[in-house]
Amino acid sequence: MYVYSIHMAVNNIQFTKIEIQIAKYLFKHYKDRYNARQLSRILNINHAHANKLCNLLADKKLLVREEIGNSVFFSYEYDNNLAIKFMEYTLSLEEKEFPEWLSALSHSLKKFKDCIEMGLVFGSSINTKDFNDVDVLLMYDIEKSKDIKRIKDEIRKSELVEKPIRYIDITEKDILLNKEDKIFYNMLSENLVFHNPEKYAEVVRKCHK
Repeated sequence: MYVYSIHMAVNNIQFTKIEIQIAKYLFKHYKDRYNARQLSRILNINHAHANKLCNLLADKKLLVREEIGNSVFFSYEYDNNLAIKFMEYTLSLEEKEFPEWLSALSHSLKKFKDCIEMGLVFGSSINTKDFNDVDVLLMYDIEKSKDIKRIKDEIRKSELVEKPIRYIDITEKDILLNKEDKIFYNMLSENLVFHNPEKYAEVVRKCHK
């Protein structure tokens, strides 16, 4: 196991940006399996290249390869602890990858860090600068409600974020109860993590089961 760990760590250094993009996409979409053609369309990459990279990622134990009929489908390897650690690290970089137009939001959301267990930004604002409002998911214990309300008021009064912020306040229990719901699935799969990527990875792993 120790030798295998080192081997995987060395291979991780060789991951390309597209490989990481594929792995992260599949990790977040915990309900679905994708073939290379679907991924090539979604991520706007060459089909043959996507197929090659998916197979490489499966060889590196990050993806699970599954043959269904004449097609090969891929999903994330949620049962491999090293694959989970790799994803936790990858997700930890997302806070630095926020688009430029969300820089004020990213700065403001830091105020929540001592009160929440997990924080996500989802919706149109993560993909385009032409958005009407910002969608933010805050996962926290209900005992923190007063602190959360106070911070929301501070952010609103500061007027650093020009567009309205729509908050989804939720507990981990509620997420797990609603994991099959399409709207919740979209929130959990199409997002940027701004707080506690380890917890996000844990929640996704639980939702996958």
